[in-house]
Amino acid sequence: MIVWLFEFLDATINLHFDRWLGPRDSRVQGWFLLDSYLPTFSLTIMYLITVYLGPRAMRSRAAYNLRGPMMAYNMSVTFLSLYMFYKLCVSAWEGNYNLKCQNMNSGGDGDLKVAQVLWLYYFSKAIELLDTMFFILRKKNHQITFLHVYHHASMPNIWWLVLNWIPAGHTFFGASINCFIHVLMYLYYCLSTIPRAQPYLWWKKYITQAQLIQFALTILHTISAIIWPCGFSIPWLMFLVFYMMSLTAFFLNFYMKTYTAKTKSKRSGKDINASSTRNGGNYEDQKLVRRNV
Repeated sequence: MIVWLFEFLDATINLHFDRWLGPRDSRVQGWFLLDSYLPTFSLTIMYLITVYLGPRAMRSRAAYNLRGPMMAYNMSVTFLSLYMFYKLCVSAWEGNYNLKCQNMNSGGDGDLKVAQVLWLYYFSKAIELLDTMFFILRKKNHQITFLHVYHHASMPNIWWLVLNWIPAGHTFFGASINCFIHVLMYLYYCLSTIPRAQPYLWWKKYITQAQLIQFALTILHTISAIIWPCGFSIPWLMFLVFYMMSLTAFFLNFYMKTYTAKTKSKRSGKDINASSTRNGGNYEDQKLVRRNV
């Protein structure tokens, strides 16, 4: 009964996808996890349930010390991202790709190689859900923000769609630049697990700036294929632009709250202390006096 229900649900979902989005790219038929949407959808639901229940389950437990596993995980994702960046660049070069507009069927063997790396990129987004698991087990719940959950939950689903309908051509750029950013980001995460390296990790905010630049470049690159079309699907390009704009808005909001607000707060604190010193002593000393009067 359960197997029949699963097969019926799978067939129904696939039928609606094919009806709404048209025929899938034949080059990826039979590839692991791509023929059915249910595994990706189920993983996303399990992830969201874990995000909701995980912190509650950890309330009465001590935080885990996961320095070793985190170091191994972050280093592994760093090297995986570096490998994917290299392979995407080489495959795009072999396919004679250009940045203005690249059709899905004009790169010969390069197109298939790009699709193969993009599948690995899609699979890596499932691996990166472990980011949140580490937060939960270490009781770093303040890091499980809406931006974090939205980004991690949406990426496997977005790239399942990309792999099935637009697995080569113009889509290579966003994945390539994201892999490069992830090399920097996960290297930072890896170094942050080493106590001696922590005083030298002053460049965290520049990673967020690099992510914002990444989104801007990807949006401009995608729009270029709309302005100068080459046969790549315009509706898909518009869909990708809107998705990247949503990420840009959330990341920009995070950056403003995390860094701009802190800078203003520090400046305000300095002004208050300077003013209080000029008017008869240290601001903290004056507060203490007032509490004792």
